[in-house]
Formats: sequence, C-alpha cells, structure tokens
Amino acid sequence: MAESVDQMLVQMQKAKEFGGDLVELRVDFLKNFVPRQDLDILIKQAPLPTLVTFRPRWEGGQYDGNENERREALRLAMELGADYIDIELKVAHDFFGSLPRERPEHVKIIVSSHNYERTPSVEELSDLVARIQATGADIVKIATTAVDIIDNARIFQVLVHSQVPMIGLVMSEKGLMSRILAAKFGGFLTFGSLEAGVVSAPGQPTVKELLDLYNMRLVGPDTKVHGVIGNPIHHSKSPLLYNASFKSTGFNGIYLPLLVDDVSTFITTYSSPDFSGFSYTIPHKEAGLKCCDEVDPIAKAIGAINCMIRRSTDGKLIGYNIDYLGAIAAIEEGLRASNGATLAPGSPLAGKIFVVIGTSGAGKALAYGAYEKGARVVVANHTYDEAKEVASKVQGQALTLAELNDFYPDEGMILANMTSVGMEPRIEETPVSKETLKHYSLVFDAVHTPKLTRLLREAKQSGAAIVYGTEMLLGLEFKVLRFRI
Repeated sequence: MAESVDQMLVQMQKAKEFGGDLVELRVDFLKNFVPRQDLDILIKQAPLPTLVTFRPRWEGGQYDGNENERREALRLAMELGADYIDIELKVAHDFFGSLPRERPEHVKIIVSSHNYERTPSVEELSDLVARIQATGADIVKIATTAVDIIDNARIFQVLVHSQVPMIGLVMSEKGLMSRILAAKFGGFLTFGSLEAGVVSAPGQPTVKELLDLYNMRLVGPDTKVHGVIGNPIHHSKSPLLYNASFKSTGFNGIYLPLLVDDVSTFITTYSSPDFSGFSYTIPHKEAGLKCCDEVDPIAKAIGAINCMIRRSTDGKLIGYNIDYLGAIAAIEEGLRASNGATLAPGSPLAGKIFVVIGTSGAGKALAYGAYEKGARVVVANHTYDEAKEVASKVQGQALTLAELNDFYPDEGMILANMTSVGMEPRIEETPVSKETLKHYSLVFDAVHTPKLTRLLREAKQSGAAIVYGTEMLLGLEFKVLRFRI
C-alpha cells in the first residue's frame, strides 16, 4: 500500500522474504500514478506473482477519479502480465464487456464484493456467489464484516460448498478466525499485512503471524480448532504457547484468540467435532460452565471453568478448572525462593493470610487453591456480597476493596490480584495503595500485559517478592497441554 513505486518494490521484496505466495499491488494508494509506466515497472520487477487492485472509494479504496481511466488501468495491467486483477461486482459486467475477445490467458479475474457493515445470511451469501459467478469471474471474492464472531460460520458454510475458487473473509477483530481458517474451509487465499496495524482491511493479521504464529502452512481440512474465549482477548499469550506446542508435537491443531460476546451462542454455532477444545478467560469462565454437558468436581466446587474439551467418542463438552494450579505453583515457588528454602517440605502457604482480589472465575479458583494448601483466605471485591459468597466456600473472610487498604492483621501476607485492573491500556491503575503493600511478603498479579504492572512495580519497591502473571500462564498451559495430550 505504498505511495511510490520505489516503496512498493521494496515492500514486494519483503513480502517474498516473509514467505508470501503472491503480492497484491494496491495501486489506488500510489501518489501521481502513471498507469503504463508504473504498472510496467511493478509487474515486470515483482519477485512474486501479482494481484493488481485499483480500489475506488465507493468500495472502500483510495481512488476517487475517473472510472473509465480506472478500468483502463486494470485492462493495461492484464496486458502487461499481471497474474490476477480485482474488479468490483458493481462494475464487473461492464468491465468484462469492454475486454477484447482474445484476452491474455494467464491472467485470472477476481470479482469482489465488500460489505463493511455486516455479514448477510447464508442464503444471501449464496445468491451473491451466484451473481459474481454469472459475471464470468475466474475467482469469487466476498469480504463481509463481523458484528459477532458467529458471523464467520456463514462464510465458512458458503466457502466449503463453493464449486468455484473463492476468497471468503470476514473483516474486524471478530473476523480474524476467517482469515486463518480459510485454509481449512477451502479458501483460495488469505491476506496478510507486512506490518502490524498497516492493513488494507480491518482485522488483517501480518504475514509473520499467519506463518509463524498460526502455522498456516500446516492448516488443512482435518485440522482441529481450539482457542481461548474471552472479551477482550487481543492481549492473550495462549496462542503463542499452544500453536508452538502443537507444531513441535506434530499435532494437527490450531489455537486462536476468540473474541466472544455470548458463550452459549458461540458454542451452539461451532458445534462441529472439529472445534474440539477451548480455554476460558475473563469474563466467560462462569458462562462456560453453564454450557458444559459434564463438569469436573473441582470446577463445580469453584463455580467456573477454564478449560472445555469436546469428548471425541460422543461429542459432549466436558468442563475443567485448573486455573489455580499454575498460579499456586508460581506463588509457592516465589515464596520458597524469597525464603531461601526452595526444597522445604509442605506448602509455604499453610497458615498464611492469602488475600484474593476479585471474584471472577479465576479469583474463585485461586481462593479454592489457596484454601486447599492450608492458607487463611480473604476475598476482596467491589461488591461485598460477591466476596462473601466466594469466601463462604473456602471458610474465609470477605472485604470490600475500600476496606483492603486498611487491612493488615498480620505481617508477611500474600496478595493476589485476579482482576483486570492494571491491564493494557489502563496500565497506571492499581487495586491497592503502595502504602498497604509493605505488609505483604509476596504479591502476585494475574495480569500479564504488561508483564510488570504498576501493582508489581510498587510491591517490589515496598520490599515484597513479586510473581508475574506470565509465570502462572506458563505453568498452567504446560499442565493443560500435558492433560490434553
């Protein structure tokens, strides 16, 4: 999407180095575009096959000039050796009618339709495919917008039944899965940007993410789909861990960040056996439990799940909660290290006051885990009744967050923040005052973006040992991977 030919040549070389198969030239971004001169250079010097797109403003592009000149530039691109060109459905009939009878055989014409507001029904999409085919298109392209993550399923359904080569993508963050799973459902191609945030359409991942994070080359019709369900979800590090682990073990699976509004609707929509397992994070751990066919006793006692697996024998969804294992292990290790007794028997949590901030599914799980280790659990929350409900299950004490700053019945307490306070973008927020932190020997923060939160920074300044949220994540995901494999 560069503004000059020279910049485009540099970007094309990067596209090849990064692992692209072909490069789309968005010539509508060029300043002072001279079609014959510029296209001749770009097409002949391209290190990859080329797709030439000259997108007008009325279809979401940059070009706002004469329509006949735009179409003439696309015809010229065909003559000069472009491998693909993209023309919009709205003008496709006229464009095909203007082509010479003997057009270049090597070039494929993509006829595209973009919906920047929503994703239509399957029936409407099927009708749209038929209309595009009727123009004489070699390749059908439909790009819609996800209002909800379930909108992807309609594109998948149309893609998998398409009788012609088809590009089917859903824009926006909620449409990310369509761009990655295009390889599973038979999509002709998917688009990746060269740089994060510099995109030609909303929700576009980078080439490096597609190839190195999501292992796109390994995705096929039989690939099992997994992911982490949450809202927000862009900060999650789980895809990094799982996709690398799947690749290293030769497991034919992919793991995605899933921005979900309603868990029940998501689970009902993606009920295929190929959608075989999910992790759960804020705020959907309790809602996930309600969608299970069976629930592990520990998850039932906690009242939330962090892991759901579709049993291969009967398709039933089984819920588990091992949230506390990673966190408790990291906190115990931190305590032992700070006391210089890494091999001491028993849990260093036994008998200590363990303050849990938050009553989310993760908060409930950690309260349960601390109680199991013999700690005296205190649950603090904005809403006292919610704190009291969780505390009652672990024979603990309930506080409001306002009371927490004046709560120090003992020295050397342990504090665990299980809320999103301090997470990007609100990185200057903290759940307790710095003055209070001097009464704690160890502070743990489940937030892992950023790694060093304000809470942890001030705890360290106050003399407490600190445990990062990433340590919980690594410990937890390792246990889940062993459990699943």
